[in-house]
Amino acid sequence: MTSERPRVVAIGGGHGLAATLKAARTYAGDLTAVVSVADDGGSSGRLRAALGIPAPGDLRRCLVALAEDPQSLWARAFEHRFESGELEGHAVGNLVIAGLAATTGSFVEALAAAGRIVGAAGKVLPATEAAVVLKAESSDGEVEGQLAVSLHGRISRVAIVPPDARATPDAVAAVEAADQIVLGPGSLYTSVLAALAVRDLGTAVAKAKKNVVYVANLRPQEPETSGYDVEAHVAALRAHGIEPGSVIPPEGMADKSGSGHDAQRLAAALRELVR
Repeated sequence: MTSERPRVVAIGGGHGLAATLKAARTYAGDLTAVVSVADDGGSSGRLRAALGIPAPGDLRRCLVALAEDPQSLWARAFEHRFESGELEGHAVGNLVIAGLAATTGSFVEALAAAGRIVGAAGKVLPATEAAVVLKAESSDGEVEGQLAVSLHGRISRVAIVPPDARATPDAVAAVEAADQIVLGPGSLYTSVLAALAVRDLGTAVAKAKKNVVYVANLRPQEPETSGYDVEAHVAALRAHGIEPGSVIPPEGMADKSGSGHDAQRLAAALRELVR
């Protein structure tokens, strides 16, 4: 461990991963977010289609979650969305990341630069630098595209196209050096397993075994995980080759609104599980 504070890697996407980062930053000595980039909706989807870059939206959200001051001008600006004109729907942070990627020629360097802008207390890395597409086997047959997958239930397996897309090397290195790897909370198939579907990354997490913690969702996500309990979530992970060493159940984890995880409670639970 780093100065008796653990090296923590959090994997997933969306609001769930941001909640984990807010919790983990309270006890981690070194913190890395590894983010799914298969999103094909909204501002992220438009930038993917126009520029051929990985989806920046969840990466932006993680950078803001790691900001030293989440109310700083830059942190607030990154989350601002234009409400009219040609930029309607775009988040400022998504555009900044896209511009930095074009300037530096490297998506990873762009995220590092964006992290410096918001004062991020940790690294944010894409699961892959390729503009991958998520596909799934569901009760309705094969479904392609993250948004389409999220609208289907009874999913048996997810994968990415192209299947040989390489994981970001720094992400794999972070997983291999981690004292704790946190999966979730968040969309099981379209965030957590979408990231782990990147072959080298999924293999590295599978090898970590006891260091892997799965944070269960507070409730099923309709229709993606309709009817799922904690055991069903874990079974889905196992079906994709991931055996978590520990699972944090949803009981007692909700914040006052009941809509998300309480950062302090989640931090206390995760801290107890560091090996």
